[in-house]
Amino acid sequence: MSNSSIYGLTYEQLQSWLMEHGEKRFRAEQVWNWLYKKRINRFEDMNNVNQTTIELLKENFVLHTMGEEVRQESKDGTIKFLFKLADGNVIETVLMRFNYGLSVCVTTQVGCNIGCSFCASGLLRKSRDLNSGEIVEQIMNVQKHLDDRGEEDRVSHIVVMGIGEPLDNYKNLMDFLYIVNDDGGLNIGARHITISTSGLAHKMYDFADDPIQVNLAISLHAPNNELRTQIMKINRAFPIEKLMKAVDYYLEKKNRRITYEYIMLHDVNDHKKEAVELANLIRNHRHLAYVNLIPYNTVDEHIDYQRSSSENIQAFYETLKAEGIQCGVRWENGADIDAACGQLRSKQIKKTKAV
Repeated sequence: MSNSSIYGLTYEQLQSWLMEHGEKRFRAEQVWNWLYKKRINRFEDMNNVNQTTIELLKENFVLHTMGEEVRQESKDGTIKFLFKLADGNVIETVLMRFNYGLSVCVTTQVGCNIGCSFCASGLLRKSRDLNSGEIVEQIMNVQKHLDDRGEEDRVSHIVVMGIGEPLDNYKNLMDFLYIVNDDGGLNIGARHITISTSGLAHKMYDFADDPIQVNLAISLHAPNNELRTQIMKINRAFPIEKLMKAVDYYLEKKNRRITYEYIMLHDVNDHKKEAVELANLIRNHRHLAYVNLIPYNTVDEHIDYQRSSSENIQAFYETLKAEGIQCGVRWENGADIDAACGQLRSKQIKKTKAV
């Protein structure tokens, strides 16, 4: 497909492009409104835009670069979508329902190279980055699905925690953030958007310097280098000392709370010893720290790992609380479908290869 997704343009980029092609400045606002407020499916539906402009857009852009391959709906309202991209690759996007609103978990890469030993997303290596249009289009597809249901539901929150490492696709990630945050479009508040990183320390400095005020989550999963390297290959390049130095810089620049994600693996990282180590690691900035304890979703390919017992999770939680650390337990959504990130994609690829 030669034409690129129009969803890949920020408002400023769209405005500049249109003006470079002989259009008036106001035309960008019209087109933006049709894209994100009225959420058209064809350029021809923009009935207050002249035909010349419509033809110009059709010659250079497309509205659809992916199609829905599989949809799984859970009893708890979670919906997992498997989208097929123009090049045949497939990605996962998840809609989750919470009491505070509807949250969408988006994917930023086809596959993942971070190499976490417990993760279903990393079963298939990264083949490429998603462009900003493909990331935005995941949100648009989910929102249009909600529109079609006629319930006037709106995507209110975004977590960039799907397949891939967001900060490894930095430019496309940042364009995506500015597109979905634009108050003339989807208007998803920056404080309702969370970026999760496995700890690419060098990119965290760039992220700290950017003015957008989105939330940051760090997939920590272990409080010391020996254990973290054992379960997260990325720790060899960015050990905890480097990571925490980047954390210090981020906090100095942003003064915003960081969430530390900690997956609970039975008899691996779930002892009281690790809880105390974790508390000591973040103690100096505990007023800007929150630990999210995540019971592990087991996958067939990683039989060495099992979910921590409820007793161990509770003991870990109580130890952190006693050490003065804010924390909570995040139980999974979509437990009756392919709950673990990357599971649905992996199963579908295996199924396709078997045919």
